[in-house]
Amino acid sequence: MPLPVADPGEEVIIRKVGGKPEVRQHLENLGIVPGDIVTLISINDGNVILKVKESRIALNKDMAMKIMI
Repeated sequence: MPLPVADPGEEVIIRKVGGKPEVRQHLENLGIVPGDIVTLISINDGNVILKVKESRIALNKDMAMKIMI
């Protein structure tokens, strides 16, 4: 299921990152890779804020929908 379906505060495991190679590379550079655990901090209209390792990352709805958990 896509990342925005999870509940705020929930820790989730990244199962798959979709999209074009450039999008996947960008998300990988941010630390979003399959197998990693991230915490969903908040969701607002599909836009999400994630805790990845010790950083907080904001993603728009389109990018967030490409991340499967």
